[in-house]
Amino acid sequence: MADDRTGHILDSALTVFSQYGYAKTTMQDIARAAGMSRAALYLHFASKEDLFRAGSRRAHTRALEHVDAALAEQGDVLSRVDAAMAAYFGEVTAQISSSAHGREIFDAGLTLTGDIVSETKAALTARLACALQTAAAAGEARFSHLDTTAEDIALLLLAAADGLQKTSTDSAVQHRQRLLFLRLVREAITPPDDTDS
Repeated sequence: MADDRTGHILDSALTVFSQYGYAKTTMQDIARAAGMSRAALYLHFASKEDLFRAGSRRAHTRALEHVDAALAEQGDVLSRVDAAMAAYFGEVTAQISSSAHGREIFDAGLTLTGDIVSETKAALTARLACALQTAAAAGEARFSHLDTTAEDIALLLLAAADGLQKTSTDSAVQHRQRLLFLRLVREAITPPDDTDS
């Protein structure tokens, strides 16, 4: 029951942050949206910062769950990695990116939840590297000839995804660019077909 109540508060807070931005949102605004008194809200969270961090932690935990589900699907490794990254970025940014206050909320997140973001990105990198390493062990991918590691490739894929989000706000353009980048990576790490020789 307490978890349901906490989830309801965090959902309400996300809606209010998206509506007013981080700076202008008050605990009273969140309490009102959650249908409770401000005093009752303080029983759950000591401050707006604590509440924001809890919401960020929950969003990042959910994002990693979606990553795990995408990586567990059938298909070639880069398709699964692409789906995992799309799931991660989609879960973390979904509601905030559509808000008029999205940039301010992301900036507040960098200040208040940088440790959570760093931990989650490290966990994401490890998951992607594991998927790539498993594919290499199964003969589906190879990258030793590139003098690189699965972790290096995972970091490159994430850096590209981050960068592509910043180059255009048009999701169709981002998608096309991401697919092009994945085709280039696929060409680089796909073992040659010996039957062609």
